[in-house]
Amino acid sequence: MQAMPVRVVEAFQPEKVPSVAVLLPCYNEAGAVGAVIDAFRRALPDATIFVYDNNSTDGTAEIAAAHGAVLRREPRQGKGYVVRRMFADIDADIYVLADGDDTYDAESAPRLITMLLAGPNDVVNGGRVALSNGAYRPGHRLGNKLLSGMVRLAFGANWTDMLSGYKVMSRRFVKSFPITSRGFEIETELLIHTMESRAPSAEVMTPYRERNAETVSKLRTFRDGFRILRLILLLIKDERPLLFFSAVAALLSLIALILATPILIEYAETGLVPRLPTAVLATGLVLMSALSLVTGFVLDGIATARREFKQLFYLSGLPAKD
Repeated sequence: MQAMPVRVVEAFQPEKVPSVAVLLPCYNEAGAVGAVIDAFRRALPDATIFVYDNNSTDGTAEIAAAHGAVLRREPRQGKGYVVRRMFADIDADIYVLADGDDTYDAESAPRLITMLLAGPNDVVNGGRVALSNGAYRPGHRLGNKLLSGMVRLAFGANWTDMLSGYKVMSRRFVKSFPITSRGFEIETELLIHTMESRAPSAEVMTPYRERNAETVSKLRTFRDGFRILRLILLLIKDERPLLFFSAVAALLSLIALILATPILIEYAETGLVPRLPTAVLATGLVLMSALSLVTGFVLDGIATARREFKQLFYLSGLPAKD
């Protein structure tokens, strides 16, 4: 493992050693964070390891400091808030984002960095390959597949593990990312920003271990799954408005057709419209459908302009505005 950073440096610039920052957001990870810091120090001996404590009550901060990590704090509860603060505060050439629960494989970090630089890519996702049945719960696996498939259909994403928290990113990408997420939705937002800014990306499969018995998962399958689904729908509305409002228009038209069909049949047979309120409702739904479609076309033009601005910020390396 010691030889890997040398190859990474050569792939980056022969005349300059890239600065690497390992970012570990932590909330009550006292049972694992020390081992995680030590593992990343062995894998990336020249990297600076940052631990951002998110209101831990179990001594996580003290253990991180004792193992030599740069300790900082984020008082607003939620992983999205922590990652936002990390990206704003830390300047480096390469960012390695992982968790402090010792489930991700630190030894894979040089391989991810090499892929980032050799691509060249701005994002490399560490796809998870479970080493045991307990590492990746069936509910999480199913939810990941469903949500990842939804994002692939809407945004053309090419990652198989959208919800992995193990990523390596360039400075240009990190500093152009306007984070809005508060919690575990951050991984979804990272992927969609990658697609929207057209940043070159890749995925490398990495081992994924079962969580340390002394730590407890903060992810709640249904609660966080619904939050991620909500974020996906909101981002489709904002970034793919024509798709979103066309779907709404189609749904309204379908309801109007179901309501109007018996009325039209009866009118054809008798020349009468006995259910006038239903006919008015169906007419209103058709008008709303047309309005929704027009709205989609108008907002699609605005979204196109926003994507162009995002790409300009990404290419310039300037911080993007929320």
